[in-house]
This record gives sequence, structure tokens and C-alpha cells, in this order.
Amino acid sequence: MTVLVHLLGGALAIIAGFVALFSVKGAVLHRKVGMLFVFAMMALTSTGVVMAAYDDDVGSVVGGSLAAYLVITALITVRRAGTWSRTLTVAPMLVAMAAGVVSVWFAFVALASEKGTAHGIPAWVYFVFAASFLAGAAGDFRVTRSGGLTGTPRLARHLWRMCMALWIATSSFFLGPRWRVAKVLPEALITTPVLIEPVLLVIVAMLYWLWRVRIRRTYRGIGIVSAPEAV
Repeated sequence: MTVLVHLLGGALAIIAGFVALFSVKGAVLHRKVGMLFVFAMMALTSTGVVMAAYDDDVGSVVGGSLAAYLVITALITVRRAGTWSRTLTVAPMLVAMAAGVVSVWFAFVALASEKGTAHGIPAWVYFVFAASFLAGAAGDFRVTRSGGLTGTPRLARHLWRMCMALWIATSSFFLGPRWRVAKVLPEALITTPVLIEPVLLVIVAMLYWLWRVRIRRTYRGIGIVSAPEAV
């Protein structure tokens, strides 16, 4: 049952994530599909972390935790500020800081090992996890100090966190254990280009939207042009 929920959550998360990625930001479709993505990711990450912990798969535990953290904080970012806003930012920040430190520790354990891995995961993967957690925690700290974000910074924070969570889910499905993708795609389609393209597409789309928002400062195709802080 847990495996079934995990697979269904993953399939829904990837489908909903890609629809949200290429739909008009802030529009009704984007908001509805975005919430479906959040719920699907919670199902995917919670079941994935439990199964990975049971199998002593540290890499999947850390990766699943990172995806859940990114989704939760991305959702909080675009919710209206309220009484619990600070708590909802500080709590994930503390978790991210702790997870970042643990990831650094595993990275050095991997570097010190003969094979250059810890629990089968190479050191550079743990460093990527650590950088993601600590960068996210640093952003959370800035938000708590400033009292919240509006406008472009708020939108950019939401975009990159949701996109990175989708990238983790997509990478796990297409580049993870072959049995996952084999349950969905025909054997003839399970080739390197087919498996890599969706993963790269998420990164390219994320960089494009961040360029539009942060550098070009154009909100065309983001629903509410005159007030991006309300998206």
C-alpha cells in the first residue's frame, strides 16, 4: 500500500508540476494544479522517506526531506501573512539548518571512505543537499528578519523552491531505480535521451522564469501584472 501511494503521488506530482510550470502563473489553473502538486509531493515524500529509512537509504531520506521542505516553504511564501507566519517560517528553517549540517557530515564521511561514498551516495551529492538546505535556511532567516517578502523577491522565492522540488521528483523518477520508470513507460522509450530531457527541462524552465522575474522584471504570463506580490 505504501509503495502504491508513493508511485501515485509521484506520478501526480510530476504531471501537476509540469502543468503548473508551463501555465500562467497566478491564474486559476496554476493555483489549483499547484495545490494538487503540493498534496501529491507530500504523499510522495512522506512515503518515500519512510520506505528509505526502513531500507537504510540515507540519500533518499535526505532527498525526500529536502523536497518536502522546499514545497512547504514555497507554499508558505505565497500565503497571506498571519499570526502563525513567523512560526511557519522559523520551524522549517531550523529543520533545514539541521539537515544541512547532517548532509555536510555525510559528505565528509564519504570523502574519508575508500569508495568515496556514504551509504552508497557519493560525496558531491551530499554537498548538493547541504548547499540546498543551508541556502534555503539562509533565505528563511532573511525572511524572518525582514518580516516577510513582497513583489519580485516573494515570487522568485516561490518559483525556485517549487521548481527545485519538481526537479527532485523528476530526477528520482526518471534517473532513479529503473523499476519506477518501467512501470509507466514502454521499454522502447526507456533510453538515455528520454530519461534526461524531462529533468533538464525543469531546470531550463526554472532559469527562464527566474530570468523573467529577477532580471527582465516582466510579469507577462504571470497572471497579475501590476501586483506580483498578490500572486
